[in-house]
Amino acid sequence: MKKILIIGGGISAERKISLETAKQVKNTLKKKYKVLQVDFDKNFQNRLNLFKPHIVFNALHGRFGEDGYMQRILEFNKVKYTHSGVLSSALAMDKIVSKKIFIKNSILTPRFLSVKNNLKNIKILKKKIKKKLNFPVVIKPINEGSSVGVFICNENNLKKNLNKLRNYKEILIEEYIGGREIQVAILGKKKLGAIELIPKRKFYDYKAKYYSNSKTEHIMPVNLTKKNLNKVLNIAFKAHKILKCRGVTRSDFKFYKNKFYLLELNTQPGMTKMSLVPEIAAFKGISFPNLLDRILKDASIKK
Repeated sequence: MKKILIIGGGISAERKISLETAKQVKNTLKKKYKVLQVDFDKNFQNRLNLFKPHIVFNALHGRFGEDGYMQRILEFNKVKYTHSGVLSSALAMDKIVSKKIFIKNSILTPRFLSVKNNLKNIKILKKKIKKKLNFPVVIKPINEGSSVGVFICNENNLKKNLNKLRNYKEILIEEYIGGREIQVAILGKKKLGAIELIPKRKFYDYKAKYYSNSKTEHIMPVNLTKKNLNKVLNIAFKAHKILKCRGVTRSDFKFYKNKFYLLELNTQPGMTKMSLVPEIAAFKGISFPNLLDRILKDASIKK
């Protein structure tokens, strides 16, 4: 029987979601494999050595889990692991670097600025925003997921929201794009499908994603023309290939004035009861156990 080590938790702002993903994965895989769920802590290396897994299912989210750090550890230990490799994970996690790659490859993404989070220069920053982007804008850390630390700002509340991100040295500021929220899942070489989200909140933030009482509406099939559906699926697949991702990814889009804007690509999308990739897969007739098996099948290490 194959042994699967599931890593969940960690120390990022997404710890809670990571633990929920790990729990869902464990409860499913234990019916078919010998599984062990561990946290990413000081005992991790010992547990990895003792268990000797055939595959590591990386259920970590956020920093140290999907930014290439954990991937380097597993490469060093020569253990196959799920999701994208070291470089792909690092590129996708860095929102500024990934946006530059998207632009270079003719993928439309919101205009942006990268700034040091210095509240003393707020007047200069406001002038810069007005000149290059204009208000409203979206501010976010350059290396968090699950919409952690994301705020829509006007000129009046910019300073207050930047202060909430004072623990982050560098901030991404991008133009606010209205329109519809479209998410696309890619699984290996397959364009899995798309889902539209209609949040009751201002936008699809952390609470809209993970709080059951947020009442975000999930729409499948997506109300797009066949041409536009194929277009957004192709853009997501192109981004997946450009970053040389493997396994499953989820790309977040805004559809505005008949254009798709790629906001970011997630190399380790959640696998909770509220998560979108399992929902898209189920709509396509792929059960959760089958989805996990396909992710495990793509597990590898750098040759």
